[in-house]
Amino acid sequence: MKFGAMVATKIDDWKLLAECEALGFDHGWVPDSQMIWSDCYATLALAAANTSRIKLGTGVAIAPTRLAPVTAHSIASIARLAPGRVFLGIGTGHTAMRVMGMRPMKPGAFREYLRVVRGLLAGEEVDYTHDGETRAIRFLHRERGFIELDRPIPIWVAANGPGALAAAGAYGDGRISALNEPPDMTRGSLAAIAAGAAKIGRTLPADFHTAALTTAVVLRPGETLASERVIDAVGSQVAAALHYCWEGVQQSGDSNQVPPSVRGLFAEYCEYVEKMETPPEKRYLQIHEGHCSFLVPEERRFVTPAAIRTWVLAGTPDEIIHQLREAERAGLREITLLPPMDHAREVFADIAKHVIERY
Repeated sequence: MKFGAMVATKIDDWKLLAECEALGFDHGWVPDSQMIWSDCYATLALAAANTSRIKLGTGVAIAPTRLAPVTAHSIASIARLAPGRVFLGIGTGHTAMRVMGMRPMKPGAFREYLRVVRGLLAGEEVDYTHDGETRAIRFLHRERGFIELDRPIPIWVAANGPGALAAAGAYGDGRISALNEPPDMTRGSLAAIAAGAAKIGRTLPADFHTAALTTAVVLRPGETLASERVIDAVGSQVAAALHYCWEGVQQSGDSNQVPPSVRGLFAEYCEYVEKMETPPEKRYLQIHEGHCSFLVPEERRFVTPAAIRTWVLAGTPDEIIHQLREAERAGLREITLLPPMDHAREVFADIAKHVIERY
């Protein structure tokens, strides 16, 4: 099991990734969401220039906000600073697009995007279509060292729905899931990824990477999931999960995607949303307030023990290690943690001391 540290992308707090390297984390993930955080590639550049071991990448890059060649050249530029220890996490833009009131990229377009990025990062010439015109493109001046392509840059696809899972199988070197997937769901997702690979005659590599995004809290003696410190440590991730569910139900009309353990809580959250002061046509501006960065005080009441158990890795060190062993047996290879920015150092230090050192 690998351990990933994902941070709220604040460019002048890049040292947090260097601290995570010292703590023993394997991967440092930097999210890409233009309306709520700093630029991910600028932050990665600072981290890459000031670390030596930890692998660094986007968590995740947003396909619809950048042209495919731009994404490929951006991560290949970071690889010049950290050759051999860079990865590209990439997704359709759940938050980055919805925070502008727009929908994520559609599965077909995302699949084509991945094809282009994968080809360019492999140093190939590819057919690329933009504004209805298709042209052959490739990176020029490679001998001048503007970008680094000599060492592989793995592509890890953010995928939960069927289209994205199939695309991950066709063009990905790995996959990251949203929220803390139960083992049975991980097994099902891996089967869908393998089917997507088989459809184009591809066999998934033995080292195909699998990561799950959540956060974690190590309970201290006498604490419960209702303790104030615990809520502080995990609240922003629980709130983001509710944002994610609300957006998904709004788009699909299918409330079955909400985990059974929190459906009552989700109904309460929907009532809360309906009473927001922001007009419905601009509600997206308020829904994502604090997203994965801090907990909005009005949403603290939704961070219940049931919600924490559903979406977060929480418990004593032994309980957390047991959960991770079960996930690993189901095929998970990394747990990626995104704590709230005000409590990130404490969360990462606790996990390093009580879990990573013992795992």
